Amino acid sequence: MKSVLLTGGAGYIGSHVANFLLDKGIKVTIIDNLATGNKKIVPKKSELYVCDISDENRITKIIKKNNFDMVMHFAGVVRVDESIKNPKKYENINFKKGRAFLKVCFKNNLKNILFSSTASVYGKNSSKKVNEKDKLKPMNPYAKSKLNLEKFIIKKSKLNKIHYIILRYFNVAGADKKLRSGMIAKSSTNLIKVICEVAVGKRKKFRINGNDYNTTDGTTIRDFIHVSDLAEIHYLTSKYLIKNKKSKILNCGYGKGYSVLEVLKNMNKIVQKKIPTVIGKRRPKDIMISISNTKKINKFIKWKPKFNDLNKILSSSYRWEKKLIKNF
Repeated sequence: MKSVLLTGGAGYIGSHVANFLLDKGIKVTIIDNLATGNKKIVPKKSELYVCDISDENRITKIIKKNNFDMVMHFAGVVRVDESIKNPKKYENINFKKGRAFLKVCFKNNLKNILFSSTASVYGKNSSKKVNEKDKLKPMNPYAKSKLNLEKFIIKKSKLNKIHYIILRYFNVAGADKKLRSGMIAKSSTNLIKVICEVAVGKRKKFRINGNDYNTTDGTTIRDFIHVSDLAEIHYLTSKYLIKNKKSKILNCGYGKGYSVLEVLKNMNKIVQKKIPTVIGKRRPKDIMISISNTKKINKFIKWKPKFNDLNKILSSSYRWEKKLIKNF
């Protein structure tokens, strides 16, 4: 793998993956319209084209100009609450524009694809760990838009010589060890991001959305994966795809869950103070427990997490949030 086309490289996960690939000596070309991304976290060694993924002429020229080994597609919108209020926006950007972009890639013989998807396509499952064969029950327009693009990729792969890796992320958090990148959002709903914003004084209080769930402490449980481990997964699965030409759908998590209260208590220890907290109502259609079954991904790639530690995730997120106050 020498050269990669990456969409959404000015975003949180895309920028981390771009940095990881560049550290490995791989050429990275980024497409981002900067609608939600931030130019400041685009790696300097990458080549950035500021354009929309639906710009067929521009995308065609970029692909023809380069000899890409594969495309990594991250570009999209990710807020579940916004998708419920504005489902058409999510269908248009995540599915329709994503489909148009991939059609251009396939038309120009770029047929190795890694797609950034989400564990929310599973919807509400039992308390057991979710595996890739479980029923798909997306509960919001964001999850539906991601699943629709998954289906398009799978359908196209059966008709053409297209090979894909679909990665279904659980809860991504943390920041780059060198603080080159982290999460930037004007009004984030990401649990750890919000706690960090309260810790540095950007928000007054941290709201727990319901404490009456059937869990050990009444709060929801999530499988958090450090963004740097996730970046390595992209690198390893891409190498696997190019070498073996076998398409896979893989969960990305650690296989361990933490409750909201556990995350909060650990963060209190890190910042050495009690973060102001209020108990709110449950959010509509919120999932009680979401934990990844990691057997499949460990079967196909030799991946050993380096940041599988809640305190590492929280500490790096906190350090990044403090950097944002000074530098952004």
